[in-house]
Amino acid sequence: MSGIPNLPERFDDLPDKRRFWPGAAGSEEEGLGMLRLLTPDVVAHAAQTQIQTGERVCLNWDIENLSPPGFGRKPFEHRIKWVAEGIAFDDEYHFNPQQGSQWDGLRHHNAPAPTTDNPDRRVFYGGTTAEEIQDTQNSRIGIGFWAKKGIAGRGVLIDYLSYAQKKGIHVNALSRQTVSLDEVLEIARECCIDFQKGDIFFLRLGLPKTWKAMSADQRHIYSQQAVPQHAGIEQSDRVLRFMWDNHFAAVASDAVSFEVFPPLSPEHDLHHHLLAGWGVPIGEMFDLDELAETCKRLARWSFFISSSPLNCSRGVSSPPNCMAIF
Repeated sequence: MSGIPNLPERFDDLPDKRRFWPGAAGSEEEGLGMLRLLTPDVVAHAAQTQIQTGERVCLNWDIENLSPPGFGRKPFEHRIKWVAEGIAFDDEYHFNPQQGSQWDGLRHHNAPAPTTDNPDRRVFYGGTTAEEIQDTQNSRIGIGFWAKKGIAGRGVLIDYLSYAQKKGIHVNALSRQTVSLDEVLEIARECCIDFQKGDIFFLRLGLPKTWKAMSADQRHIYSQQAVPQHAGIEQSDRVLRFMWDNHFAAVASDAVSFEVFPPLSPEHDLHHHLLAGWGVPIGEMFDLDELAETCKRLARWSFFISSSPLNCSRGVSSPPNCMAIF
């Protein structure tokens, strides 16, 4: 059972390729989006087949790393203060989840939905409007729906950075360098990865390596760009078919945007289709370096994933609080 009634098996079976909104407005079913694929049976099977050695790898990049952040986002701030002078300390954190490792929630990105009367109309997943999201009494498609269930299942890693290094390809994660679907499929074949319905798809491009090699001045210049450039997977009809036909519950990468940005093919913008159209969470800026090393050492590129988003009913995004277990 898929967990989503009337789920079309193939991309070609979708009546509307840009959106699939089966849940009633404001319902838990709508709020979970494609995470509904993570049924108890799917999660139990993932745990039984993937947890073998008990080794654990956390996938959260240091929350202070991407400083200064792009898009005019507020930098991370951390203060330690006495709560009882001389006896106990407290933390105070001030941060934008989008400034580091994060899940893009369904409230993060909308997509064009023009009508005859309003050709500029844009809506979020399910047809949710900006006014609903800004309503302090409305939690429709808020990340709190994800927090109640968590994100758990089988993860698979496509390690493009290692593949590129073997091929002599230089990777700059802060450029419009594109990972093609053919390269993804070649890596999957080399690693004997057989995608399964409900998988959580991870793509490693090497942002931590790119960022570490940059000077403070270069990082500042990046943060000031009105339209920064980010490496990522290609946008194409073939990628959309690949994403839908494999029925991934979520996708994530260590890149800033998951897909190449600015889009080289705006018609196939993955944020429009995955987030606003199909309800597929998009993870960005995960730390996948140790995960990749563990996969190489164990010669296996699948694992169990556990992620606990922040329990904020109206939240737009969340740190992933994510762990891979082998």
